[in-house]
Amino acid sequence: MARVPYLLLIEDDEAVRTGLELALGRQGHRVVTAATGELGLERWREQRPDLIVLDVMLPGIDGFEVCRRIRRTDSLPIILLTARNDDIDVVVGLESGADDYVVKPVQPRVLDARIRAVLRRGEREVSDASVFGDLVVDRNAMIVTKGGEELSLTPTELRLLVELSRRPGQALSRQQLLRLVWEHDYLGDSRLVDACVQRLRAKVELVPSAPTLIRTVRGVGYRLDPP
Repeated sequence: MARVPYLLLIEDDEAVRTGLELALGRQGHRVVTAATGELGLERWREQRPDLIVLDVMLPGIDGFEVCRRIRRTDSLPIILLTARNDDIDVVVGLESGADDYVVKPVQPRVLDARIRAVLRRGEREVSDASVFGDLVVDRNAMIVTKGGEELSLTPTELRLLVELSRRPGQALSRQQLLRLVWEHDYLGDSRLVDACVQRLRAKVELVPSAPTLIRTVRGVGYRLDPP
């Protein structure tokens, strides 16, 4: 029997929180909720959920700070809920370590699809390993090591690196990566890709500001180059 995903929903609006809890439960998820950032952090430490759905505008500690604190020690997936498709909210959220975002008012089916997509990113697959200097991407075990040490990557960072490693030296557009990694079939938000690449470079590059592995292809996207 497939394992039921365990979600933590951090949302201060009681009507939204209750509605999403019921809707996600009907979609087959187990859901625990919190109404504040402080309580959300407590529930995260106690419950160890598979994924967090996190509202940006929270009383006290806001969603950005909650995301930053979690990211210091945990790579579990985080999906942000934003009140509007605001550039600043989206960029700050992604830079804080979020994997994806959904704009309110939230359609439960859309949120469920995003949740299932991000959870699939960490699933194992049958394949082999690719070596890029001291960086090894093992697609069978879904493990990445650098200098023999396993890297702590979020499922989204891992899937992005896996997809780039399948095609070394080949430029992939941002839209291709959105389809392959985020499973966004529409003309999606390329900021998801750029923010994830930035975080990934900080973990795999010797000098993240002067990358030698994950290269930017101007006007196209990114490619993974052997050293």
